[in-house]
Formats: sequence, C-alpha cells, structure tokens
Amino acid sequence: MSTGTVAKPSAAPMKAGRRKLTWPWILLIVAGGLVLFSLVRVISGADDLTSVGQISGALQLAVPIAMAGLGGLWSERAGVVNIGLEGMMVLGTWFGAWAGYQWGPWTGVVVGILGGALGGLLHAIITVTFNVNHIVSGVAINILAVGFTQYLSNFTFDKAEGGSSKQSPRIDQITDITIPGLSDWLADLHGKHWFLISDIAGILGGLVTDLSLLTIVAALLIVATWWVLWRTAFGLRLRSCGENPVAAESLGVNVYKYKYIAVVVSGGLAGLGGAFLAIVSTGIYQEGQTGGRGYIGLAAMIFGNWMPGGMAMGAGLFGFTDSLKLRGGAENVHALLLLVALLLVIAAAWQLYRKKYVVAAISAAFSAAFFLWYALTDQVPSQFVDAAPYITTLLVLALSSQRLRMPKADGLPYRKGEGK
Repeated sequence: MSTGTVAKPSAAPMKAGRRKLTWPWILLIVAGGLVLFSLVRVISGADDLTSVGQISGALQLAVPIAMAGLGGLWSERAGVVNIGLEGMMVLGTWFGAWAGYQWGPWTGVVVGILGGALGGLLHAIITVTFNVNHIVSGVAINILAVGFTQYLSNFTFDKAEGGSSKQSPRIDQITDITIPGLSDWLADLHGKHWFLISDIAGILGGLVTDLSLLTIVAALLIVATWWVLWRTAFGLRLRSCGENPVAAESLGVNVYKYKYIAVVVSGGLAGLGGAFLAIVSTGIYQEGQTGGRGYIGLAAMIFGNWMPGGMAMGAGLFGFTDSLKLRGGAENVHALLLLVALLLVIAAAWQLYRKKYVVAAISAAFSAAFFLWYALTDQVPSQFVDAAPYITTLLVLALSSQRLRMPKADGLPYRKGEGK
C-alpha cells in the first residue's frame, strides 16, 4: 500500500448553519417591533396597546408562566421531560396560600417553593430512579396534585375564617414598588399619544409602576439560571446529562445526582410560579387557578429553544396578549389583526428576498385576509378574544418549530453504569 500520499480533507466548505443573533441585530429587531406597535396604535386608535397599565398587567401575568418555563428548562437541560409542571404549580399555589395567610406572604413564597419542589422530587424518584416514562410520570403528578390539594383544603381552608373548601382566606400582599415622579411623568407622556415616544414611555412606565418585589426576584432568577447553567462548571455538567449522559458518566459526572438536582429545582421554580399566582396575582388561593399555565410555561420554554432569554420572551408574549384580553377586550384584540397583517407583509417580503416564492405568496394571501378582516369589522367575537392568548402561543410555536433543537438525550431512558 502506498504511503506517499495522504488523504486530504475535502476542500468544499461546510454548509453554514443558522447565524446566531448578535446584540446589534436584537436591538434592531426590538426597535422595529416598537415602531410597528406604535404604527398599529396610531392607525387603530387602541391607545391601551402600550399603556402603563397594559405593560404592568402583562408583566404580572407573565411571571407565573416564566417560572414554570424556567422550571421546565432546568429539568429538560438535564434530560428529564417535565410535563408535571402544572401539578407542581398547583402544589405551589396551595402551600403558598396555606402558609401565607397564617405567617405572612414571604413565608408563603418559601413554603410554595418547597411544595413545588416536593412534586419535583417525586417526579425525579419515578423517572430517574425507577426509569418510568417521563410523560406518564408527569401526567400522574398533575392528577395527584389536584386531588391532594382538594383533600387538604377540606381540612384547612374549610375550617379557617374567610375560607372554604375551594379557596383560602385573604393573604397579605407583598410590597409593590412605584418610583415617585418618574412613574407619573411617564404616564403623562404616554397620555399625549405621540408616535413612538408615548409608546416607549408606556412600556418604561409599566416597569416602574406597581412592581411587586417578587417580580424582581423572578427576573433575577432568569438571569441567575443563564449564569449558572452556561457560565459554571456545575451547569456544564448538568447540561451534559441532557446531551449525552453516558459520555458524562464516563468522565466522572454523577448523572443521577445532577438529574435529581435539576428536577427538584424545576419543581421549586414551578411552585414559585404557583405561589405568585396565589399571593401576588389574586391574594387568595382558588381551586383550579393555575388554568393550564404549567403547560403554557412548557410551550414558552420550547418557543425559547430551551434558553432562558427566549423562554422569557415566550412568557412575555402570552402575558401581553392575556393582558390585552383583560384590558379593553375586543378593541385591543381587533387591533392585533392589523399587527398580524403587517407582520405577514414583512414575512412575505423576506421570503421573496430568499426567493421562496410559494411561501411568500401564502404569506401575502393571509396578510390580505387579515387586512380585510380588520377593515370590514369593528371588533372581534368574544370567543376569539378569550382564545387569543392560546392561539398566539400555538401560532408562534408553529412558526418557530424549524429553529428548535431540544437536548439530545431529553426524555431518553438512562441507567447508571452505562458509561462504564
């Protein structure tokens, strides 16, 4: 065999992957979105689209979903699918309210986290130790959590003053922060309804008006999750368990330990979201108040491509549309028809630039349909208003599905010793 020649690597360049968004591009997209929102507000006359109250309400509605999504991110980055987020949120609402009305709201927050973590521990035992199917375990936890909290309510809230078998007594509120002077000035500036300037003022005003301290804690947890999972050795080991647990074990990583930690933290974060619902959003525990937010948090996590920032954007999107439904209802959602039509025009132009003519034609056709719907009606049916947040979530998930990549070993069975 001749050894005079050595095989050379192919000179053909590798196919370039999708470019990662840099900060200049992200800021440009945000600026474009603000201009588009301002344009829709001016044309439609729906001035509440970017009001201080709308943004403040959206933020409050987004936090429980974001905490559930963040919990799902921790669990799935370690390779454990967590459909049980809804049940863990239910445990967080009940335990948070139970402790909150007796010993104060912050005690309720801590106990709510522990309640959710208890659900996470159960999920970890079932899936990690006994290797039961993750979906089956999650569904079982959701069912058990509802039954368990109903049972407990009969022995606690039903006998408490101001409570019943389906709700708790009133819970003291956690302190809200409003920056004096700045909040009023931004609200006045938004009231002038100037193009773009008033919209920016409304958004900033929503961030400094009636802001719960627990909302700030939730925002810090999102940043802390990014730092822990992507900037520390602990996070690298945890994520390796979700990508290739066999390889991780061969390098000395205790895969079981990291999976347990991730799933318990996941439950605690979902429990925090539930405690937020009971203590901050309503000030009372009510049976069924999670309303499927655990599942929506899971959808927000998938939309965000298993990344904290993207997950927060998904939660914010749902919170925004949900707040629109509560503040102004049909008028605000009607204005969204114009927004969708304009976004489809931009999508059609982008597809034409990429020479994907069929997709561009479909986008243009749907854009025309939404323009007609907006022009020929004054408001949308009440049923559509109620469903708008859920429809928005499904549409965003469908449109972003081609860019998603879950952890490679997410949901796959693993047994200790496979890496030896």
